[in-house]
Amino acid sequence: MSYRIGDREQNGLFPQCIEDYVKPDDPVRAYDSIVESMDFSKLGIELNEDKVGNPEYDPVAMLKLLVYGYSYGIRSSRKLERALYHNVSFMWLMGGLKPDHKTIAEFRRKNKKVLEQVLKQCARLCIKLNLIAGNTLFVDGSKIRANASIKNTWDKAKCEKYLKKIDKHIEAILSECEKIDEREEGQESLVEMEKELKDKENLKSKVKKILKELEDEKEKSKNTTDTECTRINSIQGSHAGYNAQSVVDEKHGLIVNVDVVSENNDLNQFANQIDQANKTLGKKCDTASADSGYADTDELEKIDNQEIKVIVPSQRQASKRKVKPFDKANFQYDKEKNCYICPEGQELRYSHFAKLEKHNAYLISDKSICLRCLYFGECTKSKRGRVVTRLHNEEMREKLEAQYKQPECQEIYKLRKQRVELPFGHIKRNLRVNAFLLRGLDGVKAEMSLLASCFNISRMITLLGVEGLVEKLAI
Repeated sequence: MSYRIGDREQNGLFPQCIEDYVKPDDPVRAYDSIVESMDFSKLGIELNEDKVGNPEYDPVAMLKLLVYGYSYGIRSSRKLERALYHNVSFMWLMGGLKPDHKTIAEFRRKNKKVLEQVLKQCARLCIKLNLIAGNTLFVDGSKIRANASIKNTWDKAKCEKYLKKIDKHIEAILSECEKIDEREEGQESLVEMEKELKDKENLKSKVKKILKELEDEKEKSKNTTDTECTRINSIQGSHAGYNAQSVVDEKHGLIVNVDVVSENNDLNQFANQIDQANKTLGKKCDTASADSGYADTDELEKIDNQEIKVIVPSQRQASKRKVKPFDKANFQYDKEKNCYICPEGQELRYSHFAKLEKHNAYLISDKSICLRCLYFGECTKSKRGRVVTRLHNEEMREKLEAQYKQPECQEIYKLRKQRVELPFGHIKRNLRVNAFLLRGLDGVKAEMSLLASCFNISRMITLLGVEGLVEKLAI
C-alpha cells in the first residue's frame, strides 16, 4: 500500500488575499458580524479616526479578538498573540493586524467597564432577532475561583496565630544574638540574624495592618492578592473565588444577564438578578424561577410584589424530608390570638422578635406542661419547653410554597434544570474556565460578560446557522 507524503519544498499557488482562506459558512464570520453590529457609543468606546496622537489599534478589531478568542477557550493574552500568527481565522478577523500580548492585556485592563456591557448588547440583539422572549426567566449561580490563592486569605484568628508565631521567632533571634560575643560583631552569623530579625518585624507590621483593616472595614476575611474575592466552598474544597450569577431565558436558553458577587451563597441574589435582567429586556417578565439556594422569603417577596410569578422551592420542600408528628407543620396557628396550638392542644404564646433571624418566637406559657407531657423528649428536649418560630412574612412563604406545588409550576421548574445548567456547563467544560484571569469585581464581571456573550453567540449559530445569522444582521 502506498502512502501520501507531504513535501515542504513543493511550490504552490496560494490565494492572493486572506479573504479567500475563510469559507462563507465559517463561524468567524458570525462573530465578526455580531461585533460590527454593536453600538460602540453605548458600550462606552469612542470611535474617532481623527484623534491626535500615536495611532492605536482599532477598538472594534480588539473587541472582536477578545470575543472570538474567549469563544474557543483562548483567554491568555500570550495565546491570543500566538493565534494571530498561526490561526487563519484570527488573521482574517483582525485583517492581518498583529498586536502583541502587552497591547491585548492593556486593552482588556483599560476597558473592563466596556466589556461588562457586551452581554447586554448581545442579549438585545437576540431580542431583536426574536430569540429571547423574556416571559420566563431562570436564575442560577456557580462558584468560580479567583486569580488568588486561599493561602493569602486572612481572618482575625489567622492574624492572631501568625502574630504569636512571629513574636516567638523574634524572641528566639534576640536570645541568640545576645549569646554572640561582641568581638564577633560584623561576622556573617550576626549579619544574617539581623537580616532575619528585620524580615520578621516587617512581616509582623504587615499582619498587624491586615488585622486593623479587618477591624476597620468589619470584614470576616480578606485576601491580600485579590482584596474583593471571598472564600468559596465547593465540591473541590475551599478556595478564594467569586459567585457568578446567570439569568437565562426560557425560549432557547440564551443568557439575558450575568453578574459576579463576593458572596458564598445565593440567598440575597434573586431580586437583584431578576431586576437587572428586566432592565435588559425593557419589560417585566411573567415568571421567575430558581432553586432552593435562593429561598429567602424577603428576596422572593420583592419580585412577587412586582406581580411576577415566583417559582422557588423552600429549603424544607427541597429537602423532601418527611413531616414528623411534632414538626412545626403539625402546629396550628391562631391568627386572632397570635399563638400556636401544639398537637396536644397546648398554646404557645408570642414571646419576642429575633432581629438577626427575622422571626417571631412562640413559647409554652408554663414549661412544666412540656416537662409533664408524654411526648417530652420526642417533641422537645429543652427544659424551657417547646419553642416555635414564625417569619415576620410567614404568609408569603406559605403562599410561595403552595404556588410551587401547582402542576404548571412543576413543569416550569423541570424546564429550569434543562435551561439554566447548560451555560455554566459550556463555560466550565467546553471553554475550560476553572478560574478568572482578572482580579477585582470589575475585572471578573468583564470576563463573565465576555464568557456569557460567547455562549449566546454559539447558541445563535446553532439556531440560525452562520450564513443565516450574518444575513439577518445585515438587514
